[in-house]
Amino acid sequence: MKLKVFVLLAAGLMQMTVVQADSDVTRERPNILFCIADDASMNTFGAYSGTMVQTPAFDRLAESGVLFRNAYNCNPKCAPARACLVTGRYSWQLEEACNHWPHFPAKFKFYPYLLQEVGYFAGFTGKGWAPGTCDGGNPAGKAYSQKKLKPPYKFIKNINYAGNFAGFLDEKPDDQPFCFWLGTSEPHRPYEKGIWKKEGLKLSDAVVPPFYPDNDTIRGDILDYAVEVTWFDRHVGLAVEELEKRELLENTLIIVTSDHGMPFPRVKGQLYEEGFHVPMVAYWQGVIQPGRVIEDFVSFPDVAPTFMEAVGLQPDPQMTGKSFLDLLRSSKSGWIDPSRDHVLLGKERHDVGRENEEGKNLAYPVRVIRTKEFLYVFNIKPDRWPAGNPELGLKNCDNSPTKSYLTALKPGDPEYRFYEMSFGLRPEEELYQIQKDPHCMVNLAGSPEFKEVKTRLRKQMTAELIAQKDPRMLGQGDIFDRYPYGGRK
Repeated sequence: MKLKVFVLLAAGLMQMTVVQADSDVTRERPNILFCIADDASMNTFGAYSGTMVQTPAFDRLAESGVLFRNAYNCNPKCAPARACLVTGRYSWQLEEACNHWPHFPAKFKFYPYLLQEVGYFAGFTGKGWAPGTCDGGNPAGKAYSQKKLKPPYKFIKNINYAGNFAGFLDEKPDDQPFCFWLGTSEPHRPYEKGIWKKEGLKLSDAVVPPFYPDNDTIRGDILDYAVEVTWFDRHVGLAVEELEKRELLENTLIIVTSDHGMPFPRVKGQLYEEGFHVPMVAYWQGVIQPGRVIEDFVSFPDVAPTFMEAVGLQPDPQMTGKSFLDLLRSSKSGWIDPSRDHVLLGKERHDVGRENEEGKNLAYPVRVIRTKEFLYVFNIKPDRWPAGNPELGLKNCDNSPTKSYLTALKPGDPEYRFYEMSFGLRPEEELYQIQKDPHCMVNLAGSPEFKEVKTRLRKQMTAELIAQKDPRMLGQGDIFDRYPYGGRK
């Protein structure tokens, strides 16, 4: 079955205008291939010194392009993170789409629509913007083709993403540039339990973060996850090979990333480093000098305006992120733009399971500022459960062997502290000296030594969020609790 292209005729999304960034509109515009994993942590990839599995495609693009060491997702859950990507807006500026499983407001423009308006042939496979609903259809909610690979491939989902991409290229007119979203469902759960054994891995290969007990159950779960990362990497590599075969690689801008960290307790959906610090590489032959490493902070709202400028357009006026095209074109490594020294992150309602006395599902609102040295976390409603109420199933945490192990621990157990780190109530403020404490294990917010740092970061974060009209900073944050939830209760 051939992959269909975006119809892109959604009501309310047709009146989209773009402004030319330069007068030379006849020059060849680059193709765009955007590849995104579903729940892959940065430190799993070899380019970031990951050792559990091989990720040759991602690592090769890093060697031939540029590796970002400080890329962040703005909101660490699938739908809100991807909403930032497609719109170029910060999560708290997206109304319902700041939540997980929302109805996406039609007034916000998706970059694939904007590019199609100026002649791009646009399509996608796998998971795009999701989960949620959108008026008139959604260019990143359902794949138009889900062709699967036949045995001996034993992966749970085993969708032929690269094959779907090839079908898309078969349909592309020769005179049109393309914009394609390759969104795998891997390494999202569920997994084939014990697949790490079939792949020849050993329990000793697993890297266990210090916020989990170190045992065979958790090591096996981590290895099953890591094997599914290789499926994502395999299809990135096959897609690049397809471009090479068709002589399209030379003029294609490729960005590869993940929407957030691995689907484990205290990571996915949580405002700690591994949840929102994402992998990202960019490749563009003849434009990006190979082998560079960029330390500047970039965030998901910056991606859409970067694509707009790369094709010769001004970012749409609705986009509030900042294009990093200048970083791609630079010949330098390290810190390039002094103004890119921090990012803001946050979340509202992800999954349900945090009900009040009327049975109304509530958000767990958080705002964060991450600088070169510190991570400051403001838990706005610390009386609420960060991963969901334990009595309602901790629903803002995917079911897994790791979750089952942690939730079986009882008070008084020597390992009970690991349960509390993942599922317990949190203080209003948290502060971590991130270079010394990348796993966010020691909260310095109550230390007199760091009082000035905490106060300064809180003030800076608040001022910037007010300037961005964040409802939480304007006394209107309860609106996020009132938006409908579209997922399973």
